[in-house]
Amino acid sequence: MIIHSLLDTDLYKFSMMQVVLHHFPAAQVEYRFQCRTPNVDLSVHIDEIQREIDSLCELRFTEIELDYIGSLRFIKSDFVDFLRLFHLPRQCIEVTPANTNGAISISVKGPWLHTILFEIPVLAIVNEVYFRHVSPVPDTHEGRRRLHEKIDLLLNEPDMAAFRVAEYGTRRRFSRQWHDEVVSMLKASMGEHFVGTSNVDMARRHGITPLGTMGHEYLQACQALGPRLRDSQVFALETWAKEYRGDLGIALSDVYGLDAFLRDFDMYFCKLFDGARHDSGDPFVWGERMIAHYNANRVDPSTKTLVFSDALTFPLAIEIARRFQGRVRVSFGIGTNLTNDLGLQPLQIVMKMVRCNGQPVAKVSDAPEKTMCDDPAYLAYLRHVFDLPPSP
Repeated sequence: MIIHSLLDTDLYKFSMMQVVLHHFPAAQVEYRFQCRTPNVDLSVHIDEIQREIDSLCELRFTEIELDYIGSLRFIKSDFVDFLRLFHLPRQCIEVTPANTNGAISISVKGPWLHTILFEIPVLAIVNEVYFRHVSPVPDTHEGRRRLHEKIDLLLNEPDMAAFRVAEYGTRRRFSRQWHDEVVSMLKASMGEHFVGTSNVDMARRHGITPLGTMGHEYLQACQALGPRLRDSQVFALETWAKEYRGDLGIALSDVYGLDAFLRDFDMYFCKLFDGARHDSGDPFVWGERMIAHYNANRVDPSTKTLVFSDALTFPLAIEIARRFQGRVRVSFGIGTNLTNDLGLQPLQIVMKMVRCNGQPVAKVSDAPEKTMCDDPAYLAYLRHVFDLPPSP
């Protein structure tokens, strides 16, 4: 069994799930899987993926796990009570062959509150099933060499005392076992430079900090749940603040692109939120614009945190840290480059929300290849409403 615990997912799934319980318990959603890596035949693994999903849907939270979740400062007791009854509903997920080139279709449909935890473990399952066939005897010696090379690069870099990195690699990891080893090595070797992991189960078992706030699906769903489309980003941020009262204050900036984010992220949000997360587009341009935006809103950028998490490597993270050193706090979330770097090409797989309450929803990224929507007419309307350029 690949997934042993329902905690084997990213923290932001639980922080969003608590918002759903308290504010949108009746919302109905649809997610869709996509493999962006060409010429990958996943169809031969469907039966194995199905069996792993069967096992996933039999899992329940243990009392030890619930005690851990309940110990997190921002988790409320009624949410823990809900999790005590929770399981993933097997009838809400379907895996079938797609029409071409060995692709597969994975769709999730059902109540948002009961399906939100599917995404991360299902992606981890697809990855591990695929790589256990591509590389039955993984080259862990090469993986360790590469990981030590990254760690040494940082530790030997001058003026990097303030460098902080977290592991964000659950969804695209080579395997659960390798993920566990990576976290162990980072904790043992990096000292105060390693600040935690997005994976709640890894955090609990290794005694490190779980990290994360909100994901794209939260702001996407608010396109259907808010009072009107143009106000959906403001509605999402306001609702988040209502739930967490200033805690978990890192805002995601790229659901509508940076221009639209900055139009909505006014002085109130600049002061209220601790910072913002970068997940697409040029990180240097993004960082400079965020600093300028804070200055324009009479907020000292050095009191705010910019979290970079888009396809990072250690050399790129170090370069970003150098650029913004002393000007703004920076932190880094590195995923695939940590948990799936053993000399094989990682899969570029995602599972994104495409509908909420029967209405299309979309992410319009600063990186065009990350835009995902199954309704071109809605996407064009969204671009018009947020004054975004037409699709390239």
